Amino acid sequence: MKCKEDLGQTVMSVFYEVDPTDVKKQTGDFGKVFKKTCKGKTNEVIEKWSQALSEVATLAGYHSMNWDNEAKMIEDVAIDVAKKLFNSTLSRDFDEFIGMEAHMKNISLFLRADLDKVRMIGIWGPAGIGKTTIARCLFNQLSHTFQYSVFMMNVRAMCTPPVCSDNYNVKLHLQQKLLSQLTNQKEDLEISHLGVARERLNDKKVLVVLDNVDRLVQLEAMAKETGWFGHGSRIIVTTQDRKILKAHGITDIYKVDFPSNREAIQMFCMYAFGQKSPEDGFENLVSEVTRLVGKLPLGLRVMGSHFRGMSKQEWENELPELWRCLDGEIESILMFGYNALSHVNKDLFLHIACIFNLESIERMVEYLSKIFPDVRQRLNVLAEKSFISLKRGNVIMHDLLVQLGRDIVRKQSSEPGQRQFLVDKRETCEVLSDDAAGSGSVIGIMFDGHEINVSERAFEGMSNLQFLRLGPEIDGGGDAFHLFGGQSYLSRKLRLLNWSYFPLTCLHCIPKPELLVELIMPDSKLERLWERTKPLSNLKWVDLAHSKNLKDVSSLSTATSLQELNLRGCSSLVELPSSIGNAIHLKKLNLTGCSSLLELPSSIGNATDLQFLSLSNCSSLVELPSSIGNAIGNLEHLYFSNCSSLVGVPSSIGNATNLRNLDFSRCSSLVELPASIGNLHKLRSLILRECCKLEALPVNINFKSLMRLDLTDCSLMKSFPEISTNIKYMHLAD
Repeated sequence: MKCKEDLGQTVMSVFYEVDPTDVKKQTGDFGKVFKKTCKGKTNEVIEKWSQALSEVATLAGYHSMNWDNEAKMIEDVAIDVAKKLFNSTLSRDFDEFIGMEAHMKNISLFLRADLDKVRMIGIWGPAGIGKTTIARCLFNQLSHTFQYSVFMMNVRAMCTPPVCSDNYNVKLHLQQKLLSQLTNQKEDLEISHLGVARERLNDKKVLVVLDNVDRLVQLEAMAKETGWFGHGSRIIVTTQDRKILKAHGITDIYKVDFPSNREAIQMFCMYAFGQKSPEDGFENLVSEVTRLVGKLPLGLRVMGSHFRGMSKQEWENELPELWRCLDGEIESILMFGYNALSHVNKDLFLHIACIFNLESIERMVEYLSKIFPDVRQRLNVLAEKSFISLKRGNVIMHDLLVQLGRDIVRKQSSEPGQRQFLVDKRETCEVLSDDAAGSGSVIGIMFDGHEINVSERAFEGMSNLQFLRLGPEIDGGGDAFHLFGGQSYLSRKLRLLNWSYFPLTCLHCIPKPELLVELIMPDSKLERLWERTKPLSNLKWVDLAHSKNLKDVSSLSTATSLQELNLRGCSSLVELPSSIGNAIHLKKLNLTGCSSLLELPSSIGNATDLQFLSLSNCSSLVELPSSIGNAIGNLEHLYFSNCSSLVGVPSSIGNATNLRNLDFSRCSSLVELPASIGNLHKLRSLILRECCKLEALPVNINFKSLMRLDLTDCSLMKSFPEISTNIKYMHLAD
């Protein structure tokens, strides 16, 4: 007992044919023998012995009266001793697995070991994120504190034909597996009904880990309710599908996030080099591989093991192949989840992997609403099953899942032009340079490269083409984007057209754009959109930024659903047509750098949903129509910087009562501002930098929310305007 107190050693008491009460009080036959033993000892020693025996008797131990078979008692004691010995050694799990200690700390908040009630906890995340590893480490840390414990590895693999013929057989089979492993039976127990688990376990403190669950019936079979288990029990479930956890009433769900960049490199290096950092000369190669696998622990492990022992030259030789196709082990794990999806959700998965990764949810819904019923709900299903994440309004798919989807499409046909999507740069170039290579199978093309030549009839065979993205790489330009042999007509089913550096002056190649939802053509050579009016009722987003030759956008008169129009840098555009007023749902209008623009049409007042308007660098703009006051009730951002010809703004600007940012910097002709700006009570930033002709601001106004005021180089202002008492940032340099 002194060793227990001083050294923290474990004491296990076995009361063999003796009553623990007699030991505690030194009475009965045990007491008689104790008195004989004490003969000749000092009172101090006897007192210590007596106290130690009293403490021993209070320890939870083994009483031989509880066993009918002495051999069985000895076996049970031996097993328990072995368990305690195995678990008394310090765990090295944290040393091997990077970031594991943080996971253990975070998940302890869900486990609540201090509570005596039964708790069910979910561990949720995509395939390969490390759910099983975390659960295994957790099990190793906790199992010795429970009467019974079991780690049910890969539960979904237990439901295979013919077991899955009906739910009752599934449940019976799984419950047999659970009870057999929990009680260390070498062969499966035979159970006759589904109430056996409750009968056997409701008075026992157990730790059960159900790993890789993919069907609700599995939970119903092995952990239907907390009442099945004794006080203090913990049931831990790992799964890709959060919906299963919710359906089973599990609300304590630990989401496994991707490791940080630093942790990802350390994980990879542990497998590749047996240490947490790269060997000398391998730093750049390590960064490239970790970028390829996208911080997925499974990928880091497989790739690290793959490269272990290789020379630097061998690494460099292997990398190109890794970019082309997935490692077989990674693919098999990811494919299991993909194969469990419904046919429609598989198709949506491929759309995202090939065309729409990182796309906004709002836009995706518009693009795909004609193809998939209930797009939003299907996106939620993919998110619940960990195939995508929905963050800040965008759809995000992990790089390895993107590669999986593209590999699946690649296997659809040996001929690229016969596949659903074209995403490989070389194959896309080959198909688009050949008049006959494309087919009706192609519905989407994604190309980002330095050079592409599109033949005269490249798109004519692609009668079902709906999504076309052609653009240069981030560090590239558009000088090598060529059409040869004349124009090639695009499908009437086209819904998304994103073509940077478009080389033609007009959109004759889209004779029937009635289904078009988004038109993105920055840096194009367009001079006009169409010669005649086209039906554009589905068109919501248009980006023609830096199309320096663009003079006419009157074709947009039928775009009554238009929400965003970006004409930034269209320096040849002289006017907006009055028909722009038909776009009554317009929310964002960017005319920055339209240096030839002389005026805005009065019909702009119809755009009552406008939230953002930029006229910066419209150096020819002299004034605004008074009707603009009708359009700016919802406006939050208004920019006039570098409008060097602008003399003033109409008093109706006071209608912009939701305005937060107002910028007049370098409006060198601006003489005054109307008193109505005093209505802008939500204004937070007012920039008047280098308004060199501005002499004063209106008096008797109070910008209650103003935090930033910039009057730099307003050289004619004689006194500081009394317009706010809340300013935090003020610029008054001359």
